[in-house]
Amino acid sequence: MATCPFLPEEHSFIPVFFHKNRGLSHNDQFHALLYLYCKGRDYFPIQQIFPYICTMKINPLTYAELSRPMYILEEQRLRENLKLISNVAKEADVEIILAFKAYALWRTFPVFHEFISATTASSLYEARLGYEEFGAPTHTFSPGYTDYEIDDIARCSSHLVFNSLTQYGRYHVRARLENEHLSIGLRVNPEYSEVETLIYNPCAPGTRFGISSEKLPTTLPDDVDGFHIHCHCENGSDAFERTLEHIEEKFSPWFRQLKWINFGGGHLMTRKDYDVPRLIRTLKGFHKRYPWLKVILEPGSAFAWQTGPLVAQVLDIVEDHGIHTAILNVSFSCHMPDCLEMPYHPTIRNARLADEDGTAQGPHTYRLGANSCLSGDWMGSWTFDHDLEIGENIIFEDMLHYTTVKTTMFNGITHPSIALLHTDNELEILREYTYEDYRDRMD
Repeated sequence: MATCPFLPEEHSFIPVFFHKNRGLSHNDQFHALLYLYCKGRDYFPIQQIFPYICTMKINPLTYAELSRPMYILEEQRLRENLKLISNVAKEADVEIILAFKAYALWRTFPVFHEFISATTASSLYEARLGYEEFGAPTHTFSPGYTDYEIDDIARCSSHLVFNSLTQYGRYHVRARLENEHLSIGLRVNPEYSEVETLIYNPCAPGTRFGISSEKLPTTLPDDVDGFHIHCHCENGSDAFERTLEHIEEKFSPWFRQLKWINFGGGHLMTRKDYDVPRLIRTLKGFHKRYPWLKVILEPGSAFAWQTGPLVAQVLDIVEDHGIHTAILNVSFSCHMPDCLEMPYHPTIRNARLADEDGTAQGPHTYRLGANSCLSGDWMGSWTFDHDLEIGENIIFEDMLHYTTVKTTMFNGITHPSIALLHTDNELEILREYTYEDYRDRMD
């Protein structure tokens, strides 16, 4: 316990967890920080200062020490993914970069620096995150750049991809004036994709993404260095191999005019059943056919795949027409949006999906409901091996990609904290959210 002389007596004992290599080195620094933070306040919002200093030992099998919702990134699993991705890049002689649209926990970038050297962005804020926090200019693509952002985006980017010839014509000179080292690319559409979920298929008829082959000029503009092609969403290397045939059929006549080609994201190479050797063979074969082209891949989910859960707690259990619903302190709409958007059913530790429509009844079977006022904010019926109790943890597996980058504060529901579980089972709180986070979004 740390005693703080700057606080009223009733607040003078505050639990603080220190680590020899992280956080504060001694209590004087802690007291000084508290004093500067709380000066002039009539209350002590400790939850706003703890994220920067708080660590504790935890049991990753149950997370029984937790009583509030939390996304937990497991460092060991992240490192395993990064090592695999780095090995693929080396063996296939390609560059693999992180797509922020899936994962952007910038306080973990020091770990990423050990394995990759660049990132990819789709907006000004993502480009700034890569440039300012990752420490390197980004590979940037957007369906539409604006007059009021293009200069800043160009400054933060190493590669700038245009979605159409119109956007290229409007901004390529201006972008080059802002950043003379910028490498310009065009997004092209091979009109082929094996993505089955329509909202994630970037090549479906009527797509807004990319230029089809018949709309490209025979001779590309002099300052176009590369093509960007994105066709996948959590696909295997077999799908990439088949897609590559269509890409070459459509666009190989232009390859001699290029320096690089970016095959986009969706290459889920860290999934257990992914055929990594096939991916490497496919990329090596492409290199052999076009040795002058630098090849870039920009997966997102692959980096954070199976790297940690969202831990929630049961608040109440209600019943209607024989259906028991466990009310949780998280929201599918706010905190696991793909569950409703795609939709898909997550894996829950020590539970199995009884049915998708949430009507199943039976021993230890519950519909899982959120604590929002959205009627449809619930997910399936799940059977556990015991009767759920108020306060116990519900652990949603694999919740680190396409979650923290998409969450909302709809209904003013408290956002889960974000934590990093180190290899010694020490949990470091990276971020906690407060009322001010909710309020200031509408300031």
